[in-house]
Amino acid sequence: MILFVNALTVIDFSYLCNKRGAVGESWIVDLTLHGKLNEESMVLDFGLVKKQIKGIIDQCIDHKLAIGNQINGHVENHGDYTTLDCTFGDDHHLAMSAPNQAFCLIDADVVNEQSVMEFLIATIMPQLPSNIDKIEIELKPEPSKSFYYHYSHGLKKHDGNCQRIIHGHRSQIGIALDGMAMPRLQKQWADKWQDIYLATAEDQIQAPQLQYISGKENDHCFAYTAAQGYFEMAISKERCDILPIDTTVECIAGYLAEQVKAQHPDNDVKVTAYEGVGKGSICYA
Repeated sequence: MILFVNALTVIDFSYLCNKRGAVGESWIVDLTLHGKLNEESMVLDFGLVKKQIKGIIDQCIDHKLAIGNQINGHVENHGDYTTLDCTFGDDHHLAMSAPNQAFCLIDADVVNEQSVMEFLIATIMPQLPSNIDKIEIELKPEPSKSFYYHYSHGLKKHDGNCQRIIHGHRSQIGIALDGMAMPRLQKQWADKWQDIYLATAEDQIQAPQLQYISGKENDHCFAYTAAQGYFEMAISKERCDILPIDTTVECIAGYLAEQVKAQHPDNDVKVTAYEGVGKGSICYA
């Protein structure tokens, strides 16, 4: 017997790529379960699928930085926290220190749809009832109706997992002037923020203030203490944009609306900023 749940959840996370650095991503999770009927004449109650399996996925990878085995650097565990130091692309640098739960270490050469799918299946299966013979998972991005960008960030004021300093999203962007969509402006901002780290100015520190990692001469450095612990990072300036705001989607929408309005003062501006799949904020200027 086969049971399926489409769009069970969305994984919002970042993964480390040797070419692109920290890549913010949002994948829709489709789930299929194969097994025998239980005493309730079900493969598994939909309520348990949505609660238990979604909970496992959230706990193991959602809002984390996923790292594979073959990176240009090293990851070290120090008990309560873990550090990362690596290079990527054209000798760009990334270093991070955070509580252990901010990392997802995947036993695969690289992080991609296939390796994450295999990781999730291996993590979920041992926690399912014995009548489940196997599960299948499909990971897919949201169908794009507009230009989009991949960004990573951290929100120190957030009570939940958004406080983790490097997690991210694949986000569409909509910009309209006087009610008319402007693909040129959408592409301009999508290109500008492709694979970017969006930082908050008040979190910036100097390299000597870093406690557990080292910054390089061309790095921006950031640190904060949140409910889950102390977070810090250093990243090449070319891969970072420092904003004068918190990088919540509401503030991002407002910031973009202000920037577009400054370029088009005689037009009514509407910005639709997404945070991953099917959610976001709208701002007018």
